[in-house]
Amino acid sequence: MATLLDIGVSAAINILSAFAFLLAFAILRLQPFNDRVYFPKWYLKGLRSSPSSNGAFVRKFVNLDYTSYLKILAWIPAALQMPEPELIEHAGLDSAVYLRIYLLGLKIFVPIAFLGFAILVPVNYTNNTLESMKVEYSDVDKLSISNIPKGSDRFWTHLVMAYAFTFWTCFVLLKEYEKIASMRLHFLASERRRPDQFTVLVRNVPPDPDESISELVEHFFLVNHPEHYLTHQIVYDANKLSKVVKKKKNMKNWLDFYQLRHERNPSKRPIRKTGFLGLCGEKVDAIDYYTTEIAKLSKEEVEERDRIKGQNSIIPAAFVSFRTRWGAAVCAQTQQTRNPTIWLAEWAPEPRDVYWNNLAVPFVHLTVRRLIIAVALFFLIFFFMVPIAFVQSLANIEGIEKAVPFLRPLIERKLIKSFIQGFLPGIALKIFLILLPTILMLMSKFEGFVALSILERKSASKYYLFLLVNVFLGNIITGTAFQQLNTFIHQSVNDFPRIIGVAIPMKASFFITFVMVDGWAGVAGEILRLKPLIIYHLRNFFLVKTEKDREEAMEPGSFDFGSSEPQLQLYFLLGLAYAVVTPFLLPYILIFFGLAYLVYRHQEAMMKDTLERIKEPNLELKNFLLSAYIHPVFKEMDEDDSVSCFDKDGEFENVLVPTKRSSRRNTPVPSKYNDSASPSLSDIGREQQL
Repeated sequence: MATLLDIGVSAAINILSAFAFLLAFAILRLQPFNDRVYFPKWYLKGLRSSPSSNGAFVRKFVNLDYTSYLKILAWIPAALQMPEPELIEHAGLDSAVYLRIYLLGLKIFVPIAFLGFAILVPVNYTNNTLESMKVEYSDVDKLSISNIPKGSDRFWTHLVMAYAFTFWTCFVLLKEYEKIASMRLHFLASERRRPDQFTVLVRNVPPDPDESISELVEHFFLVNHPEHYLTHQIVYDANKLSKVVKKKKNMKNWLDFYQLRHERNPSKRPIRKTGFLGLCGEKVDAIDYYTTEIAKLSKEEVEERDRIKGQNSIIPAAFVSFRTRWGAAVCAQTQQTRNPTIWLAEWAPEPRDVYWNNLAVPFVHLTVRRLIIAVALFFLIFFFMVPIAFVQSLANIEGIEKAVPFLRPLIERKLIKSFIQGFLPGIALKIFLILLPTILMLMSKFEGFVALSILERKSASKYYLFLLVNVFLGNIITGTAFQQLNTFIHQSVNDFPRIIGVAIPMKASFFITFVMVDGWAGVAGEILRLKPLIIYHLRNFFLVKTEKDREEAMEPGSFDFGSSEPQLQLYFLLGLAYAVVTPFLLPYILIFFGLAYLVYRHQEAMMKDTLERIKEPNLELKNFLLSAYIHPVFKEMDEDDSVSCFDKDGEFENVLVPTKRSSRRNTPVPSKYNDSASPSLSDIGREQQL
């Protein structure tokens, strides 16, 4: 059980780690060869030029200006001084609202921490209840509600504080919701039009023997939404083509790598093996090998594009655009036919938000897929209790000594003991959770959602459920069982709830160490952007030939909503759950919110971009709608490609075609257009004016 000394050792380790991360960032960001890593958005906007373009060779890599190192902390005020309206313009409303969540944590917990330490801690500490009970406890537990005797009038203090904390939290939340609602309305009023505001996604379009999907969609909406229907875009199953194009691009990267290598050493041709990952198989000339593979993939790409031009690759879904936002809203929020399983309309995602792979999933499969994932998530959460129990065994030093008694002399040393109980459990749990967000994102993709933002939200909800059950409840339950096992055996079953109730506040020491590892050192490590830093330099060294290649190597990135938002919820849960029972935990959570706000505000202001507005600004509706919802793989086609799904203007052919339908089973009302050909939009407009 962690003591104040153990927590102090853990705090020292994590503070030093956080300081080392921040110091490393402050130095690395000043070096010219890292400039594009830490300021990518400024380069993409054209507001910053490379400092390595002029000067001596050494200056291209190392900053020799000693005066810049005297201002090593200048990034902190720079991150905090950017006004919120400028931040919204720079990184988007989502980024600004996300940062306000950290400020919300400070607004809630600063007054709560003050009252907790001023009132609750003295009330808890001035008792000797734990000393008179036969339970294990530490100095931290004496500051908790566990030290209050049963039936004591001092519980009124905790009851009043619980109501006060709840009222304050609700009040702050109300004011914050009002502020964010106002920000959102102002943002929407000042924003230029976007295609998704005028577009709905229609799925499960029923097959018709007389008409193609495109003709059927056009006829249906001309009949049922004649005043508002503008155009539509059918959806192609281009998943296989996308994989071929991605593989071809990867091959081109390897070809560029070996060509650059050959240019640096013309006397020797590069060699590679043809087997798995180039580790085994026949040795061949690398340049010739990749040139041949690219030629094969190009041929396969052409064949796949030819296949896509056929009707069999068209998905029974379409993006339907309307003349007005009101028309799109009516369609998205109403049932289109008597049969509720066909012509299903919903708001279309923003074009860059579409997850194209899942559009090809048959609609009837979605329910089965989501049931499978629900069952899989249950078993994942349930079986993860095993490593959680193992982590809790590490927190109990006595249990380790019983399991491996020969290590007792080493473990009993103060520094080693403090390290094991104060730092090791938190870092072990952090390691167990590293791969979890990736697994949950894969599970969300399998469910069949068609928007990246929805995938992130679903992944975040799964992750929070996992944290709630395994990290919060799991650690409390398993930790209580490990710590009080001897007491459980020798006590009556009727006393179990009382023993557990006393032991739950005692888990505050574990959560303190977890917050320090995950919330202090972990958040400070985020500012280094270690993964983008390594990837950029690898690409820059091996693949970059032109300035355009260098721009593609830069990755502004965006915050990982699927893991960062559940982490935030967990810290709010810990703070509110322990505010009354163990206020000693609150300062650690306050440090997390303050440090995280500083780190993420700098990243949103200088590096990351939620909406990527700098790469593709909003365009006018009429110039963008017809090509907005085209699969990205088609947009990458060369203009001189003879095999294309586009017409000469680069758009899908979408002209009005004669109606061939002999049946009206898919039309809920009689059509007033009974001619052999569908009316044009101009015909409809003239009719409405009469």
